[in-house]
Amino acid sequence: MKAVTWHGKRDVRVDAVADPVIEEPTDAIVRITSTGICGSDLHLYEVLGPFLTEGDILGHEPMGIVEEVGSAAGPLAPGDRVVVPFTISCGHCWMCARGLQSQCETTQVTGQGKGASLFGYTSLYGQVPGGQADYLRVPQAQYGPIKVPEGPPDERFVYLSDVVPTAWQAVAYADIPDGGTVVVFGLGPIGQMCARVAQHQGAGTVIGVDLVPERLARARAHGATTLDLRDHRRIGDAIRDLTGGRGADSVIDAVGMEAHGAPAGKLAQTLTGLLPQQLARKLTETAGVDRLSVLYAAIDSVRRGGTISLSGVYGGMVDPIPMMDLFDKQIRLHTGQANVRRWIDDILPVLTADGDPLGVEGFATHKLPLADAPRAYEIFQKKLEGAQKILLEPTP
Repeated sequence: MKAVTWHGKRDVRVDAVADPVIEEPTDAIVRITSTGICGSDLHLYEVLGPFLTEGDILGHEPMGIVEEVGSAAGPLAPGDRVVVPFTISCGHCWMCARGLQSQCETTQVTGQGKGASLFGYTSLYGQVPGGQADYLRVPQAQYGPIKVPEGPPDERFVYLSDVVPTAWQAVAYADIPDGGTVVVFGLGPIGQMCARVAQHQGAGTVIGVDLVPERLARARAHGATTLDLRDHRRIGDAIRDLTGGRGADSVIDAVGMEAHGAPAGKLAQTLTGLLPQQLARKLTETAGVDRLSVLYAAIDSVRRGGTISLSGVYGGMVDPIPMMDLFDKQIRLHTGQANVRRWIDDILPVLTADGDPLGVEGFATHKLPLADAPRAYEIFQKKLEGAQKILLEPTP
């Protein structure tokens, strides 16, 4: 089969690799029909290379048709149309029973001290082959795959793999008061969807912050008030001006480790990328390599007693956090990998409702053949050609 594989910093290729096979009774094989490139895939493309091995198959936003199932794959059957969550969870352990599927004790990568295994996402999370491929082996298929109805196009459902549940959880964790104000930092795919979910759930004002004109325009077109970071010396002041001087009730950080405006973090990432793999891995695990400008801005922008929901991916260990401000402002900070399965029963009725309330159809700015993955990664990373969300489509 063909698959998108990692070969080094900013070097992904489409290679011929062995077809996956059933390895455990709870496995299934899914023929992929659509698969997304996520903003966190760009961390692999740019920063997290020390935790990858050449030839690793990328991707964690797939959907497709079940081709084969193991003997213990539950009700799943060949021919089922499914979306595959990016987190691999069993559904029956202590953590899964409490809605913390991203901490699944069956698939936890205990050797790395991490939570549940993820598709296509480094040795830190199990080095499980990903879904940017013709076929995908799905472990824990008795629980993970989400059956979706025939008829609507893939784009109506593919974002159940990551984008919509991640945004849904980010909004839930933000604890926005009825009619309250939420600021979304970063208007990439997750931030855009956060803004839409927040509005759908009754936020009074959604303020989107970014510095890419196309992203700002897209958020405005869906009802958000937008602030261009380049126009404000201190974004917290601009947000207080819009909120009666108090600050936002809630703030969502949908950016993470690669924020603009953090030269020290950028330098650390650049230097890490120049080191031999083992040294680079150790530095990333033990040093501050995150660009924290957005987190600082979130702490500045939220009102006293407000909530910060952190959905952007951070990777460092000793990054300087303004603990005094967090304490003095009595800020609640809620973080975590999305517990995809926890939110599906709430989300599916919205995705199948008339009128497409979240605007998922047309959410992708680009749909490209799987063979075009190298170009897709480049234009997404460099923000070229208006690329804001890309779906790859394997050849039938």
